[in-house]
Amino acid sequence: MPVATPEQYAEMLDRAKAGGFAYPAINAASSQSVNAVLQGLTEAGSDGILQVTTGGADYFAGHTVKGRATGALAFAKFVTEVAKNYPITVALHTDHCPKDALPGFVLPLIEASEEEVRAGRNPIFQSHMWDGSAVPLDENIEIAKDLLPRMKNISAILEVEIGVVGGEEDGVQHEGSNDALYTTVADVTKAVEALGLGDQGRYISALTFGNVHGVYKPGNVKLRPELLGEIQAGIAERFGTGEKPLDLVFHGGSGSTSEEIALAVANGVIKMNIDTDTQYAFTRSVAGFMFENYEGVLKVDGEVGNKKKYDPRAWGKIAESAMAARVVEATQQLGSAGKSLSV
Repeated sequence: MPVATPEQYAEMLDRAKAGGFAYPAINAASSQSVNAVLQGLTEAGSDGILQVTTGGADYFAGHTVKGRATGALAFAKFVTEVAKNYPITVALHTDHCPKDALPGFVLPLIEASEEEVRAGRNPIFQSHMWDGSAVPLDENIEIAKDLLPRMKNISAILEVEIGVVGGEEDGVQHEGSNDALYTTVADVTKAVEALGLGDQGRYISALTFGNVHGVYKPGNVKLRPELLGEIQAGIAERFGTGEKPLDLVFHGGSGSTSEEIALAVANGVIKMNIDTDTQYAFTRSVAGFMFENYEGVLKVDGEVGNKKKYDPRAWGKIAESAMAARVVEATQQLGSAGKSLSV
């Protein structure tokens, strides 16, 4: 199916909220990782979100060029074309854009979508993340407030981060007190007072509850997913809404237990970012192939090797399928398996 229209993306998020499940939002940085995600979502019968970071977009453009806006547009065009061959729906999203990257990443992409919309077409990306977690909260909210009307005008959704996800991802690193890793009701109240609850444009919120980017064994990250429920209740009471007024995003989920993920989803998470685990699934399968086919992929002792083994398509297909299997696992954990719009 084609990439989601703004209306379809909104329907996806609404269905997840109403149905108590979440979509995997998987980072991709190459055509192979895109194909792996589409394969996995199809095998699971799940819709999902394909997203690209500043570093991923740099890589997509060519690692010696580092033209992230160009790379992101190429990523979007590639997905838009190849997704037509799959019976699921995907939305396109840009992940983690800090303040210094706005002029070279998200802002040019919004401008490109504005041109598309003026021409009567859909926006290129269905959502963009503004990562203001490294600046003071007031500045974070002020920039979000400036971006939100532009996003509304192109029928796209803004993702904001209220709080700090620890660790590092694509050069965005946060260190500090443990208290900074837990968003408060007061923080979110300030954001809602400035951004509204959908009336000024739709946004989704990455609140932090101990999340840390990177690689951790289960139990090493001290998550408090119950905090999300407390914040939802606090905002509902403060603004007189129904339960779970916020659409939430889960960042830094590697090493999370199934129980922690389930509780986060029950408290309003409708999008969970997945990167580290799919990267490992891809690379681990390549490493296994190389070890098992050592004399085939290398011209050992003057021999000629085996072209069928060192052809990148040989190990590339295995890597894509391994990554796809991890995508299927994610859909099962999040409850989106078998719930595609097309089903």
